[in-house]
Amino acid sequence: MVFSSVLFLFYFLPITLIAYFAVPKKYRNFVLFLVSLVFYAWGEPVYVVIMLFSTIVDFTHGKLVHNALRVGNRKKAKMFVASSMVINLAILMFFKYGDFILQNINAIFRINIPLMNLPLPIGISFYTFQTMSYTIDVYRGDAKVQHNIISFGAYVALFPQLIAGPIVRFKTVAEELNHRTESFDNFASGVNRFLLGLGKKVLLANNIGLLWDSISGMEASNLPILTAWIGVLAFTFQIYFDFSGYSDMAIGLGRMFGFHFLENFDYPYLSRSITEFWRRWHMSLGTWFKEYVYIPLGGNRKGKLFQLRNICIVWFLTGLWHGASWNFIIWGVYFGVLLIFEKLFLLRLLQKLPNIIGHIYTMFLVVVSWALFAFDNFTQAFHYIKAMFGVYGNGFANQESIYLCYTNLILFIILIIGATNLPKKLANQLVLRKENSIVACCCHNAYLIGVFVLSIAYMVDASYNPFLYFRF
Repeated sequence: MVFSSVLFLFYFLPITLIAYFAVPKKYRNFVLFLVSLVFYAWGEPVYVVIMLFSTIVDFTHGKLVHNALRVGNRKKAKMFVASSMVINLAILMFFKYGDFILQNINAIFRINIPLMNLPLPIGISFYTFQTMSYTIDVYRGDAKVQHNIISFGAYVALFPQLIAGPIVRFKTVAEELNHRTESFDNFASGVNRFLLGLGKKVLLANNIGLLWDSISGMEASNLPILTAWIGVLAFTFQIYFDFSGYSDMAIGLGRMFGFHFLENFDYPYLSRSITEFWRRWHMSLGTWFKEYVYIPLGGNRKGKLFQLRNICIVWFLTGLWHGASWNFIIWGVYFGVLLIFEKLFLLRLLQKLPNIIGHIYTMFLVVVSWALFAFDNFTQAFHYIKAMFGVYGNGFANQESIYLCYTNLILFIILIIGATNLPKKLANQLVLRKENSIVACCCHNAYLIGVFVLSIAYMVDASYNPFLYFRF
C-alpha cells in the first residue's frame, strides 16, 4: 500500500484516523501498532514476521542493557548492544545481501552456488536502523528504556515512515511516544504538509518519471548526448520529488498523530558543494551514520588520516545501504572521494569562488552520480554514462532530442522552480502581509484543494505510481 493511492487516501487513512481518535489516549499506541501491522502486511504478509521479530529482539535487548547498567555492569551492557547489532545486521545481510554475496563468490571462484532469490522485505533498511538506534541510545543514556512493548512496537512499525523513512531515531520521539499532544493546529499542519508531499509525488515525480523510463529503456549505445542528459536530468528531479514528497507525507501524517519527525530534505539542489549537498539530502540517513558510525570510529578527533579513513568507511557503507549491487557501492565511494577532496583543499577554493560556480560544480557531479544510482547494475550505468559524454559517437542531438526538449520544457521549468525555496519565500511574504492575510489564506487553501483534486485525477487515470526508495 502506498500513500499516493485511492486505497490509502479514501479507506485506510480515514478508518485509521477514526479508530485512533475514537479510543482513549492510553489505547492509541495500540491502535497505531495494529494499523501499522495491517499497512505493512498489505504488501508483505509474510515478512511482517521479520519486523515483529526485530521488534521483540530490540525491546528485549533494551531492557537487558538497562538492567546491566542499573547494576553498574557496563561490560555486560556493551555485550547486549553487540548482540542486538549482530542479530539485526545478520537479518539485513541475509535478506538484502545474501544473493549479492553468492553472486560474487560464484564470479570469483567460478562456481555455481544456487541463488536464494528471496524478495527483499519492504523498508527493511529503514526499520533495522531504527531498532538498532534504540538499543544504542539506551546504552549511551540518550534515551530511557521502554517498558511497554506495544508502545515500542508502535515506534518500530509506525506506518507514516515505516517503508521509506525518514529514519526516526528513538530518542527523537521517545517523549512523544508516551506523552504526545494531538491538536487541531498540529492536525491542520499535518494535512497541509501531506498534501504538498502528495502533489510532489503524483504531479511532479510521476510525470517526469515517465520521461526517464522512456529514455532509460532505449539502447544506451544509440543515444545522442542531449537525449542522455535529458534522461538523467529527468531522473534527478524524479528521485528528489519522489523521495522528498514521501518524506513530506510521512512528516505530515506524523503530525496528524501528534509526532514531530525531523526534516529529511532542505532544498539540496541549491547546494554549492558536495559537503553542503549531503547536509541537505536524506538528512536522517546522514545523521544516523554520523552518530552511530562516524563519531564512534573517532570522527575527526584522531587526526586527518583517521578522519579520512572514517569518511571512506561511512561512504562505503552508505553506498552498500542503498542496495546490493556494485553500482551502489561505487556511487558511495564516488561521493566519499569527492568529500575527501573537499575536506583536503577543494572546499576552501569553492568558498572563494562566485556562488554560481560552486552550484554548477555541485549539480554537475550530483547529476552524474544519479546515472550510477538509477540502474540495478554497474554495466548498465557505465554504458549510460558513456552515452552522456558522447563516447558512442551518436552526435550531440537528433530530432527526437529536440522533440523531448520542447515537449517537456514547461515541466522542467516547474521542476526547477519547485526544487528551490522560491515558492516558499513567495508564500511567506503573502502571509506576512496583514492586509492580504485572508486572501492569502483562501488562496493557500484553494491551492491545496487543487493539488488534492489533480492528484486524485492522476491516480485514478494512471498506473505509473512507484516509490523509488521502496527498493531499499
